Amino acid sequence: MKTQCLIVDDEPLAIQLLKSHVEQVSLLELSATCDNALDAFEVLKTKKIDLLFLDIQMPMLTGVEFLKSLPNPPKVIFTTAYRDYAMEGYELNIVDYLLKPITFERFFKSISKYMELTTGSTSPQVQMPAPVVSNQDAPHIYINVNKKHHKVLFGDILYIESLKDYLRLHLKEGSLVTKEKIGEFMEKLPDAFMRVHRSYIVNQQHITAFTATDIEIGPVEIPIGGNYKMEVTERLK
Repeated sequence: MKTQCLIVDDEPLAIQLLKSHVEQVSLLELSATCDNALDAFEVLKTKKIDLLFLDIQMPMLTGVEFLKSLPNPPKVIFTTAYRDYAMEGYELNIVDYLLKPITFERFFKSISKYMELTTGSTSPQVQMPAPVVSNQDAPHIYINVNKKHHKVLFGDILYIESLKDYLRLHLKEGSLVTKEKIGEFMEKLPDAFMRVHRSYIVNQQHITAFTATDIEIGPVEIPIGGNYKMEVTERLK
């Protein structure tokens, strides 16, 4: 019997990444995905879920509040971009706590822990992807997150979102938040990056579609600001 999984996260890219990780482990099966706790509650009423990947920071109802409301919750692995919730998570008897961006190696350790708790086995079967040769000399930037500098390849950045005095870098695997202004950060980026809105920078390499009013990067729609429309149109022609 495969372990039935439910992913609950309000970020489409985070769901996409976890879905990819789940598909690589043959003992796991993705039963459903939800972008909020209320929809997840309906899924739990109608389906047998063994393992719940639960984002903590969500609108309406946080992951912690949602878990506390469940009378008989499945096994839970918390996912979040913030370290501050770790202790509260373990007090709720969760299996593990995954900090975004979630690598497959770290994901696999969580699944091993889950298997040990439920079956006594620590060796889940894995369908590993073809090995990827990493280029240590690939163009990159170091991002300061809570005084720790994270190496980020420019090619891994999908788009950048301004949060007043902070920026959220949406990556192929998860996201990072750093304290910096969007205009100053734009000056550090190579030509592949384009300012399309006062709050958004996109990596042209990852654009999948566009219209006169927005740009699509996978399932995410990013608005084109009026002040940037002419320049964006010229570059995308």
